[in-house]
Amino acid sequence: MAVVAESVLEKIPHLPESPGVYLWRDAEGTVLYVGKAKRLRSRVRSYVTNDQLTSVKTRALMQQAAGLDTIVVPSEAHALILEANLIKEYRPRYNVALRDDKSYPYIKVTITEPFPRVYVTRQLVNDGSRYFGPYTDVGAMRRALNVVKRIFTVRSCTYDLPRVAPERPCLDYHIGRCKAPCVLLQSQAEYRAMIDEVILFLDGRADEVMRRVKQRIELAAESLDFERAAELRDVLQHLERMEEPTVVLEVEGGDRDVIGFARDGDDACVTWMRIRAGKLLARDHQFFANIEDESDAAVLEAFLAGPYRIGQERARELLVPLDLEAREVVEESLDGARIHVPQRGPRRELVDLATQNARHLLEEARLTGDETEERAGDPIYELQRQLGLQRVPRAIVCFDISHAQGTDTVASCVWFQNGRPYRAEYRKFKVRDVAGIDDFASMSEVVTRYFQRRVDEGKSLPDLVVIDGGKGQLNAAHAALEPMGLGALPLISLAKREEEIFAVGRSESLRLPRRSPALRVLQQARDEAHRFAVTFQRKRRATRTITSALLRIPGVGERKRRQLLEAFGSLEGVRSAAPEAIAALPGFSLKSAARIQSALQGVLTPSADRAEQPSSGGEMNLTTTNESGGDT
Repeated sequence: MAVVAESVLEKIPHLPESPGVYLWRDAEGTVLYVGKAKRLRSRVRSYVTNDQLTSVKTRALMQQAAGLDTIVVPSEAHALILEANLIKEYRPRYNVALRDDKSYPYIKVTITEPFPRVYVTRQLVNDGSRYFGPYTDVGAMRRALNVVKRIFTVRSCTYDLPRVAPERPCLDYHIGRCKAPCVLLQSQAEYRAMIDEVILFLDGRADEVMRRVKQRIELAAESLDFERAAELRDVLQHLERMEEPTVVLEVEGGDRDVIGFARDGDDACVTWMRIRAGKLLARDHQFFANIEDESDAAVLEAFLAGPYRIGQERARELLVPLDLEAREVVEESLDGARIHVPQRGPRRELVDLATQNARHLLEEARLTGDETEERAGDPIYELQRQLGLQRVPRAIVCFDISHAQGTDTVASCVWFQNGRPYRAEYRKFKVRDVAGIDDFASMSEVVTRYFQRRVDEGKSLPDLVVIDGGKGQLNAAHAALEPMGLGALPLISLAKREEEIFAVGRSESLRLPRRSPALRVLQQARDEAHRFAVTFQRKRRATRTITSALLRIPGVGERKRRQLLEAFGSLEGVRSAAPEAIAALPGFSLKSAARIQSALQGVLTPSADRAEQPSSGGEMNLTTTNESGGDT
């Protein structure tokens, strides 16, 4: 059991097995965490057992917890709503936090008044009024309000009509902005009909408003009220001009809200798109922080129970990018809205569009906050989704082993930043402790040396480690990371033959579509690591061959070998040089030149060179070029 205050332990057995909300408090009474439960007693008891203490956040929470409060509610749906409200009120340290949680503006229509008003507010009050928003783009909200004032003659005064009214109309009446219901120049029924159209317009149904206006134009014309018909014609023209810019995207179907989700470590962004009558009208977003130990589904549920639920203009159909752990409870809290997780077709394309917006906003926030220098592309986010990673794999390293029939064994490590090679972080290794052909032991040695050095030097670690090979190489690398405390580092291997992806803890391999952008990122990293390893291996083998061939010639020592290579560049250059050119070097003669060239005949012939082609753990050979990189 965890070390918990005695007063809490005494309270747990007496808690009810019913839905509710619990609040952990510290010694000063500050709320540390708010949670919901289907059965309060069972849920709270789990915090004082060892099973829950595997989470770093839970251990830290229970070390500070000194008190417990509980609130019993009728159902799980009530608990979900109450949890969201309490989190917003107390802002507990260990809960999912809404980042930049300010009060967003709404457009309020006071429909409970005899002559309703339309104005901006930042407070949601359960007074029967209609609220439209919240608007994170204040400019869009102001434009919508200006359209309402220009097209509809909504009063701007604050009189409590009809109980309190002025003696005469204000300036708005004289300039045509209001029809003076305050002095009964406009009836309550006529004013109410106009407010109904304002609500339709704010709800994105401008086409319905236009239909009603056209009907009234026809009625006014039939009754020969041409002045009224002219007024309505002007209103219709304003609506028609506003309709085209409002439509961002035409989609099939009626009203629906579409949710997008993007995550990078302990930060996330949720976007939601409002679609009415098949038209995409608005997009909003919310940032989250402090979610490192929370699942994606838990974060999405926190959003739906909080910012999304308080918006009154919700659609009956909700499209989300991933399944929720408590879908039925969330649907109940949203007044029975239908939640769908589309897998393909037009609805899935809408979810992908919302998710793309979420990625864009999250990248923008990280760039602004100096958390990254470069935006990650969609293939990197796709790789995150396919591998089920919590952090976006911006930094990817890939290892490969290369040797020539068990000799000159070397390894490479290449670094890809946001899907592109970052050559300043390339590293190459001479395998020291492995004799013969043993790719598994070689991989273990190289991974250990690489990560131990990065840890010792305090350098950043990659977001994803890729091994060129199969399960054997993967297990060897994982075994090397465990003693350093890096066993949780995302680690996969990519086998060349079938392009299978193996991950630690998964019995089955993952196969991505051949045209998948995420697979292409992994292939590029794997091929680059192989190219870099083979280049280094061939260079090392050639150096060893040249050295041994020259030193075997009688009369040629270390000093003369260096002279020959400096003068002619390579073993082939020495072999093809004129005897007079060799004899011109200090310490050489025509006789020694003839002896050297005679000894070099047959060394490094094309057939011999082909016989010593290097092999690689990656099962692939590429034509290579020389390239520098850190030698470890």
